[in-house]
Amino acid sequence: LWPWLLASSGLSTLVQLVTLPFFPDSPSYLLIQKGNEEACRKAIRKLWGEGDHQAEIDDIMKEKAAMTSTKTLRVLEVIKERSLRWQLYILMTVMTTLQLCGINAIYFYSFEVFHTAKFEEYLIPYVSLGVGLCECLSSILCSTLIDRFGRKVLLWGGYTLMCSVLALLTMTLSLQHQFFWMHYCSVILIFLFVIFYGIGP
Repeated sequence: LWPWLLASSGLSTLVQLVTLPFFPDSPSYLLIQKGNEEACRKAIRKLWGEGDHQAEIDDIMKEKAAMTSTKTLRVLEVIKERSLRWQLYILMTVMTTLQLCGINAIYFYSFEVFHTAKFEEYLIPYVSLGVGLCECLSSILCSTLIDRFGRKVLLWGGYTLMCSVLALLTMTLSLQHQFFWMHYCSVILIFLFVIFYGIGP
């Protein structure tokens, strides 16, 4: 079953390869990058139907004018630019914490935790699949929560909850040989960690 499950991702790729040539190019790409207004109008008509789309073309032209007036900075220029310093610090902090938050360790050691929790060998891959599904569903949930609470609240809340879960997971893994039910607590905490990761960072 697993080889077929892994190969199924190739099906969506095949569908994209077959259907992509029939999709029109982006109107903004045709007008801004290629400078072809007629092809842009044709693409707009194909996407939105017949009618007067001059307002959309004017918007694209304004975008093109804004892009030409904006100076493109090199990496070193971005680092040296004082007005971008705080944005750069925030970006570096978010990306660093994302890499060091522990999600890779959770995925790497989850198999061992499930095995220690006395799950049947044939069930462990499905439980691991459930962990991945939890991340997928929590990411979808995050897209609805971000408009309501904002990115900052989700980041702080997500990292706080993940930190608490990791502390509890460390405790349950340390006590798993003394109490038989600690294994199941560890499994629940793994699922919770992945959910909080999907909602937060």
